[in-house]
Amino acid sequence: MKKKIVSFFKKNSSSSFKPKDLAHKLDYASDHEYQEMKSILHSLTSEGYLLRAGKRYRLNLISESNKVTGIFQLNEGGYGFVITPSKKSPDIFIASRNISTAFHGDTVEVLLFAKQKGKNPEGQIINILKRHRNQLVGVLKKSNSFYVVKPDEAMLHRDIYINPEYLHNAKVGEKVVVGNIKWESSMLNPEGEIFEVLGTPGSIDSEVTSIAMEFNLRHKFSPKVLKEADQIELITEVKELKSRLDFRSEIVFTIDPEDAKDFDDALSVSKLENGNFKVGIHIADVSHYVKPDSELDKEALQRGNSVYLVGTVIPMLPEKLSNSVCSLVPGEDRLTYSVITELTSRGKLVDYKIGKSIIHSKRRFTYAEVQEIIETERGDFKEQVIALNSLARTLRKKRMREGSIEFFSSEVKFKLDKSGKPVEIILKEAKESNMLVEEFMLLANKMVAQHIAQPKSTKANSFIYRVHDKPDPEKIIEFARFVKSLGYHFDAQSMSSIKFNELIESIRGKEEEAVVNELAIRSMAKAVYSPQNIGHYGLGFKYYTHFTSPIRRYADLLVHRMLFGYSKKTDTKKYAFKDLEKICDYISQTERDAVDAERLSVKLKQIEYLEEHLGEEFHAVISGVTFFGIFVKITSILAEGLVRVKDLEGDFYVYDERKYSLIGRKTKKQFRLGDKIIVKLIRVDSEKNELDFIIVE
Repeated sequence: MKKKIVSFFKKNSSSSFKPKDLAHKLDYASDHEYQEMKSILHSLTSEGYLLRAGKRYRLNLISESNKVTGIFQLNEGGYGFVITPSKKSPDIFIASRNISTAFHGDTVEVLLFAKQKGKNPEGQIINILKRHRNQLVGVLKKSNSFYVVKPDEAMLHRDIYINPEYLHNAKVGEKVVVGNIKWESSMLNPEGEIFEVLGTPGSIDSEVTSIAMEFNLRHKFSPKVLKEADQIELITEVKELKSRLDFRSEIVFTIDPEDAKDFDDALSVSKLENGNFKVGIHIADVSHYVKPDSELDKEALQRGNSVYLVGTVIPMLPEKLSNSVCSLVPGEDRLTYSVITELTSRGKLVDYKIGKSIIHSKRRFTYAEVQEIIETERGDFKEQVIALNSLARTLRKKRMREGSIEFFSSEVKFKLDKSGKPVEIILKEAKESNMLVEEFMLLANKMVAQHIAQPKSTKANSFIYRVHDKPDPEKIIEFARFVKSLGYHFDAQSMSSIKFNELIESIRGKEEEAVVNELAIRSMAKAVYSPQNIGHYGLGFKYYTHFTSPIRRYADLLVHRMLFGYSKKTDTKKYAFKDLEKICDYISQTERDAVDAERLSVKLKQIEYLEEHLGEEFHAVISGVTFFGIFVKITSILAEGLVRVKDLEGDFYVYDERKYSLIGRKTKKQFRLGDKIIVKLIRVDSEKNELDFIIVE
């Protein structure tokens, strides 16, 4: 009926019609048809397709200059904005009544209003050009006699109606995948069909699928990709091995988290006759197996990186490669790409070599095992571990003196039962063993970038750099204002890494340490990939790239490929600057999606854990202050929730933006960003992913 009405108005674009006249012309005789027609007329009017004057409707002859396209982003308040491709154009405000049938993330066409009320141009969505997703995950529910799927993603603001014939044996309460979604009228709910039953909400499989779909993550490998992976075998040809640096007789070992399944970096160290140290940083040679334009390569690029969710991983490469062929498992020969450095005991680089290699890992260490060796000076390969740790300490001090900023970011790890339910949450602690590995990975990344950017004889080749721009001055001024409210001084004009480190050192161990660190990180630019090198501000490096994790990052795989091609001057695939720009933009976005997905995974498990702790009290720190309440973060498990203003008893509290505080009008009592408090958990809403607390006096 809608198509028929649209077609009729197109043919009669210069005329207007009353509903009764239209019903007569379109031969809608029954009362049911007439009411449905009126509903569609209303819908077409709200979508901007028709204009109404009194009782008459006519085609809206829109000038193309009043129409723009962009990505619709829904706000939690029910309204939204359309982000246009032009960076110079402001976002277009869309009131809730003008959203039409758009979902969050859809590419839409907007009709701009002639009169503008606010600072942003305003319009209404008149056409859905492309759906952001064609499937979604949610829980099947029944309301009266209707079946609906409530989407997991809060921004998908409408329940999906499921006709009983499209239930496909799904049961109420199960988590399901819905596809074939159609939404033609904002007056009605979208309709869909259940494609897959994932099982009980909260299970790892259902959560992975839900999160993957929310962030458009590819979480299943196609048969074609898996077949190609299965055909790959370990390289053992003598010719291949002879062309490589051979470290199989040397003491090489890996150091990883206890639950790691893929090992893509290993270390070796030996003392030279001149008193210097030869340190080998050996990285899995994934590029030897994953060839340009192969199915594996295309899939790895599409994914951009592995995504580490609580209890599982969405890998960039199939398990045959990530956990077997490329993984530097102990007791087996593996192909690697190595950075071999000669360092003095004071951390000065004397010489280096970069080349393809082969290793035979003698030991798989966990961080805890290495930490014990550092502390007790006892254990396997203790001389090598202690030597590496001593060099790492020296390199770290040197790096800080030369401009690296020593931020830290607290993280948690979960203990799960067999069903994937969290039974314990533990704060991760970065010890010297972690810093040991990090320091040599930073060194290798820096050396590779410098090797390409400053060649000895030829001009610099195109390359992928990991860059980090200087902070936005306005954000730094705001940050300086905040720390001043806490009684600290920070010179916003200098923006030097030394000043940042001095501030961080002055708050170490104090109650506001975590929140100052977090806000300092937020004030920084985001590190991204780029073929245009601008240096890495946070690390204080002029040249930096990602070379050390090719199993889980496409950037590293590509860096290996380009590095080898340039070293051999072979006819390996050449990447033009524009091609690299596109790849860098894309994998920077997949990285942001992965970070957001990982944060959501952690948040969901924190909420699931706290469902069993309703009514309990926790130590917390105030992590945010707004006019409607204060956000608090539980210090033991880093879960964040809200204390609403209405639940602050004994006074009327007013938001003071300049002091980052809620202040009692009578008592002058303050709740300030960074303050430590005790809170009680009073509500857990797993559907909205919200936690509510009250303050315990």
